[in-house]
Amino acid sequence: MKHAYDIVTLARKVTRPTALEYFNYILDDFVELHGDRSFQDDKAVVGGVGLLRGRPVTAVGIQKGHDLEENMERNFGMPHPEGYRKTLRLMKQAEKFNRPVIALVNTSGAFSGVSAEERGQGEAIARNLFEMSGLRTPIISIVIGEGGSGGALALALADRVWMLSNTVYSVLSPEGFASILWKDSSRAKEAAQLMKLTAKDLLELEVIEKIIEEAREEDENYFEITADRIRDSLMEELNILCDMGIDMLLEKRYERFRRIGEFEER
Repeated sequence: MKHAYDIVTLARKVTRPTALEYFNYILDDFVELHGDRSFQDDKAVVGGVGLLRGRPVTAVGIQKGHDLEENMERNFGMPHPEGYRKTLRLMKQAEKFNRPVIALVNTSGAFSGVSAEERGQGEAIARNLFEMSGLRTPIISIVIGEGGSGGALALALADRVWMLSNTVYSVLSPEGFASILWKDSSRAKEAAQLMKLTAKDLLELEVIEKIIEEAREEDENYFEITADRIRDSLMEELNILCDMGIDMLLEKRYERFRRIGEFEER
């Protein structure tokens, strides 16, 4: 059984497949769209439209890189406000054309620099949460690496939230938790065990609905096996969600997050 911090390490590995790699494999004829129509195109967020075995879908995701140069271009997967506004633009477009939304999450958190704050980082995340709560089309979010804080939640207020088996989802990093609680970031391993941030922990707490088992990285077709499992799960679940009436879909989405909120209050 892996220690929680071992899973944190796996979730952060630079070799993990990215959102774009999954989109290009899972979806046919994927076309990336750019920009928030307000400021600029945030390369930490990718999105577009494609076909999931013939079903038109909108796909959005937070994009990291595989090396230093690519990570600098993608701001290490830490979106600016325009990244969240691009996400929302594509989601509202999906609502207009009755396309379900697939969101892939991999971020340590939203960018917290001065430039992001100047352009309304908090408002952009809050606006996504508000709009997603009532978006009149199905939403499935999958954590494919790190799911950090509000930066991840801005793409995860969904009808279904899933995690790959070697990923984490939490309000902050173990290092941040240890720094706040014990004023000692070196106790991050101990913090990770307390935080209940692994997929197994969160499934037991009913924060997520499903764990998609990853293939072993040493397997020859590691990426393809994992991506096929994601695609099969999406196809099965979208058949259920798309057959559900919109009013029922929104009611169940409300109940989902109300239940989680009541659990946290206890």
